[in-house]
Amino acid sequence: MSDYARRERAAVADLLLATGPDAPTLCAGWTTRDLAAHLVVRDRRPDASAGIVLPRFAAYTERIRTAKAAEPYERVVDQVRNPPWWSPVSNQLTDELTNTVEFFVHHEDIRRGGPDWAPRSLDAGEAQALWRAAKFSARMRLRRMRAPVLVRADGFGEQRVGAPDAGSPAVVLNGEPGELLMFLSGRQQAARVQIEGPAAITDRLRTAKFGV
Repeated sequence: MSDYARRERAAVADLLLATGPDAPTLCAGWTTRDLAAHLVVRDRRPDASAGIVLPRFAAYTERIRTAKAAEPYERVVDQVRNPPWWSPVSNQLTDELTNTVEFFVHHEDIRRGGPDWAPRSLDAGEAQALWRAAKFSARMRLRRMRAPVLVRADGFGEQRVGAPDAGSPAVVLNGEPGELLMFLSGRQQAARVQIEGPAAITDRLRTAKFGV
């Protein structure tokens, strides 16, 4: 079994300590302290995690997250680094499935929150795992596009989504798997993805609220 989730988690914890609690992130309005608190709540408070995806519970989740963010920063980061064994999303059976993408994206949220960053060089196995996730994200988030879209990662493959394809795709998204995943996670402005196609559609893609 791969350990990409564990490696990304460790890297996130290291980076949180290196940047300190007040560094900007790609998550709108969140500093590194806020992002660390989110990760801890996701691991340790299943009662509050529903608000991450269900708007009706968002206020409750935010109260729990804000309280966690007020705790000493080093303690919060240590909890990010060491999830409890009983965590429904971070135990040995679920870790790779639920956390590889989560921690990759949030790792990049911290790295790319500042002005000087470059894409990381990922090993082939992790890149392949991210490509699988990017294909799934494309199917889910671009399925209502009124034009065919071809999502392509050179050396990994391609995924056709959107409107039924009557010929050549109206739009092509091309990039490394991690960059495509960042784009499809709502981080379009911080993702190095090439977009080819009619301006009206490409502009819509660049500003779409994909969000994770």
